[in-house]
Amino acid sequence: MDFSTKFNAHLRRVESGLGHWLPPADARPGTIHAAMRYSVEAGGKRIRPVIVLAAAELLDPAGRRDPVPAAVAVECLHTYSLIHDDLPCMDDDDLRRGRPTLHRAFDEATALLAGDALLTHALGLVVTAYAAEPALAVALAADMADAAGSRRLIGGQVEDLAAEGRTDLSAGDLEFIHLNKTAAMLELSFSLGARIGGATEAERNALVRTGRELGLAFQIVDDVLDATADSAVLGKTAGKDAEAGKVTSVSLYGIDASRRRAAAHAAAARENLADVRGGDPFLAALIDSLTDRKR
Repeated sequence: MDFSTKFNAHLRRVESGLGHWLPPADARPGTIHAAMRYSVEAGGKRIRPVIVLAAAELLDPAGRRDPVPAAVAVECLHTYSLIHDDLPCMDDDDLRRGRPTLHRAFDEATALLAGDALLTHALGLVVTAYAAEPALAVALAADMADAAGSRRLIGGQVEDLAAEGRTDLSAGDLEFIHLNKTAAMLELSFSLGARIGGATEAERNALVRTGRELGLAFQIVDDVLDATADSAVLGKTAGKDAEAGKVTSVSLYGIDASRRRAAAHAAAARENLADVRGGDPFLAALIDSLTDRKR
């Protein structure tokens, strides 16, 4: 099965799972559930839930556990972070996934609450869906809480906001932001898939390292695209980093050096992946596609 066919097969499982595991849009109160679905159903790359499915399949090709609820939970968590990231008090953006951001389509209060609802729904979902295996459910929820917490996702966002307009940001400061605002969610996706697939701790750690390196490569590519692509291609507002005075890989290293750094992190991701049962052609191709992407 070629990469595109395999990706689309995973994608169909993700979309079906989102339809099943999210509250119906007309469930009372309808406004909040419609808002949650507005953002989740806007599409996006679905990279994180696809990684959950692929990592679980690498460790357990027979599929003894269903990874779809965990994949849905990761997408809910990721979408929550985007909704809040776009708010006027944060990055104040008007466009996400090719359509108006949630606070523009609804209102700011609804967007804030929809993000909160997706975060709590994600944690509740893994606990409920894997309740028959309490140790697994606890481990999945703990992974999610750690990735989304003040030391990782939120911490990265805090330092990203604090960095606006600064000229003294170091390479270490920028790496902290990238490791936590971006890489944490990719590490989480690999970790959840590994746990559901029954990985050893060594295998899970190797996959987490894969996610860390992929996350660094992914964010550097994002920085390059923000500086070189247009909004129609990106599906979000281009040039926001420069406008906000943010230090990025591009401002720190330049475009060519940034591309080389992204390639080096992608190579490290593939090396760590190869340590897990010889690697996985699909996940290796996914790493390549994310590094070479144009949007």
